[in-house]
Amino acid sequence: MVKRSRIVAFFLILVLLGSTMGITIQGILNNMKLGLDLQGGFEVLYEVQPAKKGQKIDKEVLASTAEALDKRINVLGVSEPSIQIEGDNRIRVQLAGVEDQNEAREILSTQANLTFRDANDRLMMDGTDLKEGGAKQTFDENGNPSVTLTLKSADKFRKVTEEIVNMNPNVLVIWMDFEEGKDSFKAEVTKENPKYLSAPTVREVFNQNTVSIVGNFTAEEAKTLASLLNAGALPVKLKEVYSTSVGAKFGEQALDKTILAGIIGIAIIYLFMLVYYRFPGFIATVTLSIYIYLVLLIFDWMNGVLTLPGIAALILGVGMAVDANIITYERIKEEIKVGKSIKSAFKAGSKNSFSSILDANLTTILAAVVLFYYGTSSVKGFATMLLVSILLSFVTAVLLSRILLALWVNSGFLNKKFGWFGVKKSEIKDIAENYDTLDLPTRWDKLDFVKTRKWFFIISGTLIALGVVLITVFRLNLSIDFSSGTRIEVLSDKPLTTEKVDNAFEQLNIETDDIVISGENKEMASARLKGVLSKEQIAELKSAFKSEFGHEPNVSTVSPTVGKELAKNAFIALLIASIGIILYTTIRFEWAMAIAAILSLLHDAFFMVAFFSMTRLEVDLTFIAAVLTIVGYSINDTIVTFDRMRENLHKKKRLKTNQDIAEVLNVSIRQTLGRSVNTVLTVLITVVALIFFGSESIRNFSIALFVGLVAGVYSSICIAGPLWYVFKTRELKKKGVIKTVKEKRRYSDQPQV
Repeated sequence: MVKRSRIVAFFLILVLLGSTMGITIQGILNNMKLGLDLQGGFEVLYEVQPAKKGQKIDKEVLASTAEALDKRINVLGVSEPSIQIEGDNRIRVQLAGVEDQNEAREILSTQANLTFRDANDRLMMDGTDLKEGGAKQTFDENGNPSVTLTLKSADKFRKVTEEIVNMNPNVLVIWMDFEEGKDSFKAEVTKENPKYLSAPTVREVFNQNTVSIVGNFTAEEAKTLASLLNAGALPVKLKEVYSTSVGAKFGEQALDKTILAGIIGIAIIYLFMLVYYRFPGFIATVTLSIYIYLVLLIFDWMNGVLTLPGIAALILGVGMAVDANIITYERIKEEIKVGKSIKSAFKAGSKNSFSSILDANLTTILAAVVLFYYGTSSVKGFATMLLVSILLSFVTAVLLSRILLALWVNSGFLNKKFGWFGVKKSEIKDIAENYDTLDLPTRWDKLDFVKTRKWFFIISGTLIALGVVLITVFRLNLSIDFSSGTRIEVLSDKPLTTEKVDNAFEQLNIETDDIVISGENKEMASARLKGVLSKEQIAELKSAFKSEFGHEPNVSTVSPTVGKELAKNAFIALLIASIGIILYTTIRFEWAMAIAAILSLLHDAFFMVAFFSMTRLEVDLTFIAAVLTIVGYSINDTIVTFDRMRENLHKKKRLKTNQDIAEVLNVSIRQTLGRSVNTVLTVLITVVALIFFGSESIRNFSIALFVGLVAGVYSSICIAGPLWYVFKTRELKKKGVIKTVKEKRRYSDQPQV
């Protein structure tokens, strides 16, 4: 009898969840904070240096500097800036959505140390003599913009003017950021645009507490100067060691393209699940939709900043989330094929698939945690989204999908409806035959992975040797992230040519290493410079290119010091992730499987590196993120196979010959080959969508993932398993017989002889 109440409960849950999602999703999207790579803005890493001899840079100095920077950002009117103290002498500032990046850069790094000096550069007064909030933008008697300063003491100003009125020349020079030993009034007074703010002549003694700074200011410049003086001088000097800026138009295009890629990739996954897994596939599409909603909701609750790699992680997360469904549904199909009822098959399949899903997710979490710890800015965004995605995929794909499917299974409606699970009647054994799922025939039964192992080793060995030669000869095309320098990305309203972009650089006396034209209509160009542009050069370049091409370019700079640090951190991250996976796999499985797994992962990582060396694609920070993602994800298939091998080893109880080991390996790979291909296929769908439809900014990242996934499915099937066979046969040779099940000790109260 069909229990209709359970089916009604299913639809009520769907209506409740669907209506909640429909009502709240727009608010979540509107409230979502976009990173600077999606809405424009810039990020800069400052090295904090002493402003005076003997000054120590300690935690208090860093904190006061961060506070001073925050006051200056308030002048810009940027909402929710990010200011982070890093290490012992660095501060990272991220300003998303800032309209005038040149102004922001100038306001942040200008020390704003106001001084009043005589014609001989002798200090008379400084910023400490200024009354708090005493700078205001005003207009002089001719209607020109000026800045009026209110001083703390009229008496001190009287004494200063008394001294200067009798000097020759009798000028009070007002400086901003005067550098001892470098700047002088005598040198600057001859220049058309002197460095000092103004130098009024003092013809009489002033007994007042106000001073006017009159110069060639615009109203906006005078207002900014007043705000800057009110914010106060920085207690230190700031040196840019890393910076990246994104034009608003770049961010808008990147967002639109990546969302389109996500929609296409996710739609294809939904279609695949419906066609291949039928009704359970429909349940998967429902839970995946809920999963996407929950990821965005949690990210909003976390007050997280959504970056371009973060969206890529969300899209990848859909492909990874469906893996748990595939593993579960394949186990349910196996249970149905041995003759069990739908209810029994669902219960057994759900139970038996849990350990595989848990192990696979934990290894990916490990890689994501390492990425978050060693990553910077957008890479941290990717790692955060990846962590949230993995945890929520476990909740939705493992728990929610089983609850929803259980309502139908326990209602009795699906009894005898094996076709709804994608199983043909001809494939189902009679329960009386006492068939075990481990004995089921597969479409791959003719494949012998032990016999062909030497061919696999030869193919991989040859490709690795070729890769070593390629890397030795061509090396890697390192981005400025690792080699230092400047990267400039240009966006134009009209098609670009190499000559046109090169001419624009020549007019600014900037020599480029190479210019690459891209985009559907050749509207984008990128160039690299060996040197690190100064903030003045960046400001000039941005203004000139905006006038020439219609949009502000993206400009990123990395100092040699930071480049070396990023390279070192990338190596450490890869090493820690590898060690973690070895330890985890050893604890959960055995040492032979752990070594085989890590060798296959290093095999995958090397192929990614060799491919990028051969194709001359640029290796940047997102490439490292891709490698670590593959290290965490690629082991999924290996673990699914090892999990089945563990079951077959328990069934075998003892390995007495090499043939026993070969049988366990071959049977295990054959039984899991279908789900291994399907799980990788779903992630590949999203990656291919990102390559063809996503933003150019993460194209290399997507290509790296594609190469890693293809290498990963190959190594999981053809390298990891055969390597385990080699290790196991050597162990057998030493031990004679290998016990694969720990026998419980039997206790007896009878006398022992």
